[in-house]
Amino acid sequence: MSEKTILKLHLPTDPVWVKNVVESNIEELLTDHAFCEQKAASNAITLIVQNPNLGDLVQQMADLVREEMDHFKRVHQIIISRGFTLGKERKDNYVNELRKFIIIGGGREAQLIDRLLFSAMIEARSCERFKVLYENINDKQLSEFYYELMISEATHYTMFISLARKYADKIDVDKRWNEFLAYEAQVIQNYGKHETIHG
Repeated sequence: MSEKTILKLHLPTDPVWVKNVVESNIEELLTDHAFCEQKAASNAITLIVQNPNLGDLVQQMADLVREEMDHFKRVHQIIISRGFTLGKERKDNYVNELRKFIIIGGGREAQLIDRLLFSAMIEARSCERFKVLYENINDKQLSEFYYELMISEATHYTMFISLARKYADKIDVDKRWNEFLAYEAQVIQNYGKHETIHG
């Protein structure tokens, strides 16, 4: 399977989410987005700490930390430029529900592959949400910004899938990825109602 066809989210985001929810509270969207970038950097750091012996993973995660924190800074700059203030960290219930699908136990390989696929899943949905934002938001600056980040997120999720394939020995990555996609489809049914990236 080509990496270009790996992302097969079962449920697309309704563009109405942008028009009826997001555009009514851009400040909330931006604050949530900023913390999504910070959490993505933290996730990459955790992968480094848990897998210091995997040189390729460590290098790619170090690059990812730098990129995600640059995105955080850029979102924060937009917040400031609009006269807003970065609010407190928001809980990401979507991510917390996805986390429940990660295998607990089952050996080191299973835990690593699941953590990588969990990360890929978040990047995939973020990519899809950024696409919906850039195509539908009535704000030229944000539309251009989310187009750029959509491309970035696509690169990230394919990177996580590639790492899963590289480090999988006994695990069928395609099978497990399809299980993640099916689970995510159940989770995402309850979202698309709040002015947050995954809300």
